[in-house]
Order: sequence, then structure tokens, then C-alpha cells
Amino acid sequence: METTLGFSHFIAQTDTVGALVLMLLFGLSLSSWYLIVTKRIAQRQSQQRSEHFVAVFWQADAFEQVVLPQANSVADHGFARLTRIAAAAVLKDRQGKHSLSAAGGLNDYLTRVLRNGLDQETARLEQGLTLLASAGSAAPYIGLFGTVWGIYHALVAIGLSGQGTLDKVAGPVGEALIMTALGLAVAIPAVLAYNYFNRCNRVLLSKLEAFAHDLITLLTVDATVVKATPAQPSRDAISVTRRSTQSVAATS
Repeated sequence: METTLGFSHFIAQTDTVGALVLMLLFGLSLSSWYLIVTKRIAQRQSQQRSEHFVAVFWQADAFEQVVLPQANSVADHGFARLTRIAAAAVLKDRQGKHSLSAAGGLNDYLTRVLRNGLDQETARLEQGLTLLASAGSAAPYIGLFGTVWGIYHALVAIGLSGQGTLDKVAGPVGEALIMTALGLAVAIPAVLAYNYFNRCNRVLLSKLEAFAHDLITLLTVDATVVKATPAQPSRDAISVTRRSTQSVAATS
């Protein structure tokens, strides 16, 4: 009895539909674990680079000292990308290359550019999460379908043989229930990983939004200081510059 029951016996006795269900569950599991491992590695690397970039940013003496060295793949993270597109927007505004996107002044232009940048960062962070969510929600039902299909064939075989004793029912039904266990084994890691990455993305996006507000303040103040008379700077520029300096000192 022990040699005839088990997972290997279930694989040998399954039909085409059961084999397709097993292949689908295996594909979902392989894809989920690939995304979990790769996204976690990429997330860890991006976190380390982001922390270093933000520390260097607030300790720099000039904005150009931060922007120019960041045009490489090492600085390929959200904070550096927002800084680059903000610097490009200011350069475009100072060169007089105005368009409909730059209507409303530098402040509004920066707001629109950085908002689009945040939308792109959101889309980039959410890549792969749809597959994890689909695997977590669909895998249990796929396994349940395989279980129902296996029990159906087991009951048909028992009915044809005319032997409905416990030893004849327990084996086929227990083997069919393996499908449910496989579905849960695929779904549970996918759901946990989805919740983890979703929370990490919310935390990172909140930091990116705060950093974008700081960029707008700093670059707007810089533009105001450049356009104002050095001997008589505007009152708003002085007050905002003082608040920006205090925030930089507190951060560093």
C-alpha cells in the first residue's frame, strides 16, 4: 500500500487536465519566486544608493555638484532621476525654450515635471506586482479545480470497480487533495511578497514626494536669487532661503 500511494503515484495517474494544472501552478510558482528574488535584490541596491545620494545631496555646496556626477548607471534610482529631470527643467526655463508645458512660470513647470516623474516612478515600482497579486489570488482556485477534477476521476474509477471501501477511497482522494496543497504553496509566498513590496513602495513614494517638494523649493529659491538684485534680494527669497538652510542643517 505504501509503495502505491504518494505524490509520484499521483503524477503517474493524472490525466491531461491534471498535468496542465500542475504545469500552470509550477509556472506561477517559478515566476513568483523569480520576481521575489530579483525585486528584493534590486530594492536593496536602490535603497543603499538612494541613502548615499540623499546624504551627499544635502551636504553639497552647489546644486551642480550633485547633478553632474549622477549621470551614470550607479545613480539609477528615483531620487537621482527626479534631480536630473528637475535640473533639465530649470535649464530649459533659463535658456528660454518655453512651450505649453512650461506655461505658468518655473514653479508650476517644476511641479508638472516632478509630478510626471513621480508617476513614472510609481509605474516602475509596480512592475511585477500584478503577477504576484494574480498568483496569490488565482493559485488556490487553480489547485481547487485540480482537486475537484482528481476526486471526480477517483470516484468514477471506484464506481467502475465496485469497491468503495476506505482503503480504495483514501488513496485517490488524498492524492487529489495534493492539488489544493500545491495551490496554497504557490499563493502564500506570492501574497506575502505582494504585501511586503506594496508597503515598501508606499514608504519610498512618500519619501520621493517629500524630496520633490524640497527640489521645487530649492530650485525656485535659486532662480529667484539669480533674477533678483544682489544688493536687494526679495523678502520671499530671504525667508524661503532661511527655512531651506535650517532644514538642510537639521537633515545633515
